[in-house]
Amino acid sequence: MDMTDYTQLVSAVIKQQEFIIGPVAWNEARKVAGLVISDHSVSVSGDGKAVLESLVKQYATLFGEASVAVCKEAIRPLLSDVKKEEIPQILQ
Repeated sequence: MDMTDYTQLVSAVIKQQEFIIGPVAWNEARKVAGLVISDHSVSVSGDGKAVLESLVKQYATLFGEASVAVCKEAIRPLLSDVKKEEIPQILQ
């Protein structure tokens, strides 16, 4: 998987979280190392899998398992061509 794929997954997670918790979703995402956010556009730098995992864990610190479930649901439509080992364990 390349960085574009991870960027799509990260974007889907943030947008789904935003739908539920509002602008706080973007504030929390800004705390994650490896995410570059300007306005409402996102790019991933470094290890995409690790960045995605960090983002999910960041949301989980606020809302626990409910946030993880929302993240899983957000990326489900994007997983058809993704190998299981390319997805962080927390999202499987």
